[in-house]
Amino acid sequence: MGIVSTIERALTRESNRSDETAETGTKSTGAYWCDDCNVRVRNVDVEAEGLDRDDEGTPVCPDCGTSMRFERSHADGCAC
Repeated sequence: MGIVSTIERALTRESNRSDETAETGTKSTGAYWCDDCNVRVRNVDVEAEGLDRDDEGTPVCPDCGTSMRFERSHADGCAC
């Protein structure tokens, strides 16, 4: 195997990063934030984190108990 084919494979291989796809295979579309505590939880991780929800179904901050804000950021294809 040559250096060119090694580099080509490395550049074209699909990423295995967990921030792109959760274990369920669902792509993240954003994250819930608590502005007071600076707590961030990706939308695909809410259930796994075991967060409670308010009456409207919005996750509540595990630290202070207030409803979290949903935010999307797709600048580089990642909901970070």
